[in-house]
Amino acid sequence: MTASVAGMVVASVVLGASVALPQRPDFAKADADTVRLPPAAFPDLPAPVRADLERRGCTVPQPFVRRSSPQNVVRGRFLSPVSRDIAVLCSKTKRSAILVYRGGTAPAAAALADLPDANFLQVVDGAGAIGFSRALSAATPQRITHHGAREPPAALSTDHDGIEDAFLEKSSSIWYWSGGKWLELPGAD
Repeated sequence: MTASVAGMVVASVVLGASVALPQRPDFAKADADTVRLPPAAFPDLPAPVRADLERRGCTVPQPFVRRSSPQNVVRGRFLSPVSRDIAVLCSKTKRSAILVYRGGTAPAAAALADLPDANFLQVVDGAGAIGFSRALSAATPQRITHHGAREPPAALSTDHDGIEDAFLEKSSSIWYWSGGKWLELPGAD
């Protein structure tokens, strides 16, 4: 093989290798780019709750699945069958915790599952886009009983809602108030 042909072969191998190498996802950039809405973006929140979130420096991170309305503020009967409570995913300094507002009033009654937002980043499409994937929803007693059937606590009476804390397309936990404390129950896999 002549030197010029050998050079073209090496050049094509090198060029082919550089084109074929996948790029590493940039999770730090994706964490910085996660949409985090201010409490004011939730006009239906009671003013004392919104003020408490602002005082705490909270923003509400939005999952990559875009909906017509902002997410990660949920209502349910989380503390008893009669109360109407609010759960908010509060993010500050790139960590999120679930704040539970008893009766929809401030201050928050509890802070649960304080975890780095980066724990909930994943590649969300074939092009390598990374998206925040933590989402809250209310879990009805029927849903809790269905998912908790694999590992039910002995004396669990499911007469009110739980808070489903999901890593979208992966798994979830259900936070359930019972016996004066929050229990973490299995959710969907």
